[in-house]
Amino acid sequence: MRRLLLACAASILLYALAFGALLGRPLAYGFLERQLDAKLARGAALPSPKLVILAGSNAPYSHRCETIGAMLAMPCVNAGVAVGIGLDYQFARWQPLLQPGDVLYLPMEYEQYGASRAAVRVGPDAAIMLRHDRATLARLPPDRWAGALFSTDFRGALMAVMETALAALGFDPSVRQAVVGGENAWGDHVGHTLALAAPSRAVLAQAQPSAPSVQAITTGYGSRLIGDFARRMAARGVVVVGGLPTGFADRPPPPATLAAVRAVYRANGGLFLTLPGVSLYAREDFFDTAEHLNEPCQVFHSRAIAGALASLLGRDLRPAPILAAAPDACPTEVANPPALAYDPPDIRAAGLQAARGAFAQEGEP
Repeated sequence: MRRLLLACAASILLYALAFGALLGRPLAYGFLERQLDAKLARGAALPSPKLVILAGSNAPYSHRCETIGAMLAMPCVNAGVAVGIGLDYQFARWQPLLQPGDVLYLPMEYEQYGASRAAVRVGPDAAIMLRHDRATLARLPPDRWAGALFSTDFRGALMAVMETALAALGFDPSVRQAVVGGENAWGDHVGHTLALAAPSRAVLAQAQPSAPSVQAITTGYGSRLIGDFARRMAARGVVVVGGLPTGFADRPPPPATLAAVRAVYRANGGLFLTLPGVSLYAREDFFDTAEHLNEPCQVFHSRAIAGALASLLGRDLRPAPILAAAPDACPTEVANPPALAYDPPDIRAAGLQAARGAFAQEGEP
């Protein structure tokens, strides 16, 4: 028995050393780590009060800090990377950078609220922490330590060897920018043009996304993480504003689902922002998924968000900046300019009532 226990302990030690010190996933996870580190570095360099937009990939694809920050006259960082990176890990990294007076805008994807503890435990951040960020891992609950330690398997080891070899040979994953676009200094995704969106039109036409149930949102571990973080940051003096992800106008989430999402913030000291259209757009306005607007519509949506945030926060609103590489017009903007343009005078006149218009129909005071 003693020999068996020693053999088990030795195998676990060997496993930990292999994946903690030698084997990494520089291609599968490396770009996520680099994106997160770059956004954190920008956030650390910005003065307060600043605006931080944090969600999954809905944040960089559908929101443009370059536009929103300029219209609010606030330094801004787009902190979103991807759904699946543990919210507890992201919150632990961003918490030290958020100061009193900062504005934290959270247009979280619906699936983030219903995420289970088991799913959070073994996301890509588990391997990243084990290999490169054990300091943050040590601050998380013990079940995250076990999740990180056993976050991969024999197949993962083989992939790690192949990816390390490819990286050593100079394989550059950034070539994908020619297909999906790149990233600007604010952390926004850029270059996801109407032309690059064309190959995804058939897939978008057939997509049938659905939001999690009210019960999943109400009891989800993700909702608990978001609510706890909102409460801690609000107590610190950070202005926490919940929001909605973008989605297809022909697949709207039920009002009860929206109310459940709103409650996560309102019950924990946060504000909540909604646009008159509840962040829903025609399918032709998207890039490759229901949470990724194409670049022209990203800018269009960001102007609306800036106006609503200005009304909600009582800030003056500046004209939208002229972008260095101005994208084409958003199809929805071209089709409905008077109703949906959300120019500064329009949104200021509408004020907070317009920003909360979607929920006014539910009887919100």
